[in-house]
Amino acid sequence: MRAILLILIIAVVALIAAVQIGLVDFRQTRALTPPTVRAADGKIITQPGRAPAFDVETGSIGVGTRDTRVPVPSIEVKRSEESVRLPSVEVREPAPAPALDNRVDSAR
Repeated sequence: MRAILLILIIAVVALIAAVQIGLVDFRQTRALTPPTVRAADGKIITQPGRAPAFDVETGSIGVGTRDTRVPVPSIEVKRSEESVRLPSVEVREPAPAPALDNRVDSAR
């Protein structure tokens, strides 16, 4: 509820600002005519009203590009070689297993 109220307040403030700086111009072209109700000869006679009409003119905003010169910092990168110690990994294969002797023990 607070968010809706805040958005409504911001919209009203933006509309007031737009009117004040001349970005939006409202002109009423037809006045409000309220409905009429009267009683005559035991009958009720009504006539509809008319809503007001407005002519709204809005300003325009031009968006485009143009060329200009601005100072831009430049960065220079220099490479040099230094000696550093890096970790190393060595992979060794396992030692071959001794061959099994398939002889049957005769002492059994």
